[in-house]
Amino acid sequence: MEDVGDIAINTFTVFLFVVVAFILLPSMFGISLGITEIYMKILVKTLEWATLKIQKRTQEKKKRQSSASNGIIRRDEATSMEKEIGGLRKRPNSCHGEFELADVFYFSRKGFEAIVDDEVTQRFSSEELVSWNLLTRTNNNFQYISLRLTLLWGIGVFIRYCILLPMRITLASIGLSWLVIGTTLVGQLPESRTKNKLSELVHLMCYRICCRGLSATIRYHNLENKPKKGGICVANHTSPIDVVILANDGCYAMVGQIHGGLLGVIQRAMVKACPHVWFERSEMKDRHLVTKRLKDHVSDKNKLPILIFPEGTCINNTSVMMFKKGSFEIGGTIYPVAIKYNPQFGDAFWNSSKYSMVSYLLRMMTSWAIVCSVWYLPPVTRQEGEDAVHFANRVKSDIARQGGLVELSWDGGLKRAKVKDTFKEEQQKNYSRMIVGDESS
Repeated sequence: MEDVGDIAINTFTVFLFVVVAFILLPSMFGISLGITEIYMKILVKTLEWATLKIQKRTQEKKKRQSSASNGIIRRDEATSMEKEIGGLRKRPNSCHGEFELADVFYFSRKGFEAIVDDEVTQRFSSEELVSWNLLTRTNNNFQYISLRLTLLWGIGVFIRYCILLPMRITLASIGLSWLVIGTTLVGQLPESRTKNKLSELVHLMCYRICCRGLSATIRYHNLENKPKKGGICVANHTSPIDVVILANDGCYAMVGQIHGGLLGVIQRAMVKACPHVWFERSEMKDRHLVTKRLKDHVSDKNKLPILIFPEGTCINNTSVMMFKKGSFEIGGTIYPVAIKYNPQFGDAFWNSSKYSMVSYLLRMMTSWAIVCSVWYLPPVTRQEGEDAVHFANRVKSDIARQGGLVELSWDGGLKRAKVKDTFKEEQQKNYSRMIVGDESS
């Protein structure tokens, strides 16, 4: 038994030494030893081989298989209600002043599309992959391909759960512990430039360690547009780790609700060293109070840029939904940022209605890697005569265009709430306006 104990201790010692010497210390100082790059090259080659095997078997069975739906209805090119209804009538040019029974088919078709597969609810589930990435969670229709591919999948399970998972949990624990301890110590110092520098250093080290803990490979583009102090950074939102991805390249002041438990401990430690903006649950409902505190923060050009996700919820890495206007009423300079993940190596989307935070983090730590691109867009300000809604839509369009995402006008709050009556009334008004011909109604 003593021999077994000695072997276990020696194995743990070697494991800890490897983690600290080859991963932890280099990550703290932003140094890369090339280990992640080598791992990614091997992973890409492996997935390419698996893809070829799957495609070969699929082609052999193609004649016996019917074409399966990819989960998205093929719709005609979007046109106005008037044009579509006009196409259903025998007199396409006569759409005003009368009702025809054929008009019902337009609303019926729209209703069927919304029930079967609307463009909103599909944004709240994981996106479909072109080819299987050897993760069972991403291949619900898995079927036996070959013995070699099955053995490869088994080896992958061993690597992800027996090697990568312990290493990642160790790194995440060290990173979060260092964040709490470091920020608490820095928080004891008097307000000064030295304190601010040390606070930024502690935050950067922590987030870099956490990124290594996820085997994150991040490519940052247009670094000259990085958010500056006194500004507001807005980005599309896919996952809670969006914060880690962005803070790995620079420090931000976080905005959010005060929580209890472990997250509350971390929040209280962070705010001692850096002016993060935390709100009580009761304060979050007071828009004027929230806006005032954010304006006070932005007006101080020595404070870190605020990081805000205007969608208010996580979207599945395929689109950008409505930006809440509150973030754009504060004033100051807006720094748009587009984030796009590569789902081939791991699905970063957090479906909060299906997975708890613990389950989600476990899925992240047992994925192959987190690969994403971040684009810093040129800073923008509110134009003269432009209201907050149009300003938010302009920024959203820029982010969607740069990230290759679908731009949607729907509210992300529809993940948990019903459609507002105003949306229904708008369609009713459009039809009434078309029939009656009263543009002022």
